[in-house]
Amino acid sequence: MFLGLDLGTSSLKALLTDAEDRVVAQASAPLAVANPRPSWSEQDPDAWWDACLQAVHALPQTLRRQVRGIGLSGQMHGAVLLDAHDAVLRPAILWNDARSAAECAELERREPRVREITGNLPMAGFTAPKLLWVHRHEPEVFRATRTVLLPKDYLRLRLTGAKVSDLSDASGTLWLDVARRDWSEDLLSACQLRRGHMPSLVEGNEPSGTLRADVAQLLGMAATVVVAGGAGDNAASAIGTGVIDAGQAFLSLGTSGVLFVATDSFRPAPDKAAHAFCHALPGRWHQMSVMLTAASALDWAAGLLGFEDLRAAVEAAEGRGLKPETPLFLPYLSGERTPHNDPFARGVFFGMTSRTSRADLIVAVLEGVALAFADGLDTLLAAGGEVGDITAVGGGVRHGLWLEYLAAALGRPLVLRSGAEAGAALGAARLGRLAVTREAPALVCTPPPVTAEIPPQAELAGMLARRRPRFTDLYLQLRRPFRDFSM
Repeated sequence: MFLGLDLGTSSLKALLTDAEDRVVAQASAPLAVANPRPSWSEQDPDAWWDACLQAVHALPQTLRRQVRGIGLSGQMHGAVLLDAHDAVLRPAILWNDARSAAECAELERREPRVREITGNLPMAGFTAPKLLWVHRHEPEVFRATRTVLLPKDYLRLRLTGAKVSDLSDASGTLWLDVARRDWSEDLLSACQLRRGHMPSLVEGNEPSGTLRADVAQLLGMAATVVVAGGAGDNAASAIGTGVIDAGQAFLSLGTSGVLFVATDSFRPAPDKAAHAFCHALPGRWHQMSVMLTAASALDWAAGLLGFEDLRAAVEAAEGRGLKPETPLFLPYLSGERTPHNDPFARGVFFGMTSRTSRADLIVAVLEGVALAFADGLDTLLAAGGEVGDITAVGGGVRHGLWLEYLAAALGRPLVLRSGAEAGAALGAARLGRLAVTREAPALVCTPPPVTAEIPPQAELAGMLARRRPRFTDLYLQLRRPFRDFSM
């Protein structure tokens, strides 16, 4: 048996696979996010450990005794600060925390080569600006900090006692030389940190340690269980969906939206706010466009407009259809990353009249998210990415109408796969297996069977193509007002 642990923002998932890569059991435990101030997002790392114990203990004990390897996946970019005794100094600052926007410019001032070294544009969500913020606003915490860990790597510390990260997750810190796959001394120095503050690095499919004896007993497992390097959540999802070779891609329609493309070399595009990270396997990298609001936009709109549930909202949209007079929607409810890197951007309905219905507004949301994904795809293609069919994952894929909009906007078929909803947890379990068996990754990280394919519909694609320039221009016209409104 192999166990995948996926530390998300709203829950921790535990998933067991057998020797045939079949999912045999899974469980989850909820997590809460604290927002002590506007734009702040924090969690208590000890809550992660409690959720880990809860989820693992919910798995059958007879199966837990058979576990040979554990893989870790987790939310990226979070900052866990530990003192000399490995005690947590403050709540973890999460990926969707925007407090360190000013520190991004400061990092570029201190190290002008940051984009060249990391292949990424400094953004408030990344880890390095968070440490500059702590240094400026909580100097006593910064002085006491001896170790900086990413969220899933704090779980590893509790499981094994080892301070280790993998290269895919470390790519999201802005301290990694992504092409060289090693920490950058220059970028660490720019944040008044040293290599000694960082965990050691391994590939995602390599061992990082074994369970501590007391933890093994607590979990009902053997002390010989190997813990793999693991991966950041999106790289783990790629492992789970078989997206490991150049040109393979997946689209995640979750709370946020991700378009992930595997590459065989480092292909950065920082000026368009695309991400270029190491993959979870040796000698592989990936490109990623990220939008901060995707399926959560539909949740928000359906609730605001009084629909009974999401299904009722999408059914109303299907009955109404996209029309020339349908309002445009900018889905930037929490700012945006690719391609705008604009924390001040906001959501907008544009073009409403007295005849606009709530169904029209749901159509606008489906279209707006699809067009934002198209912006992301164009960014990756311009950076040299090669994209064929795209596997669709995430909670939003259950809405068939939305998949039709996405396929038409992207101009590519979307593929649904059996069990793809397991995503990052399945990828983590696969990495745990590889760390034990040392099998060739291509034999284990295979795409799940196809269950459906959604091709682009020519008429819908044509209408979206005609409306997209207005969508793009609307953001450009509002970029300065967005910033002024937020001041």
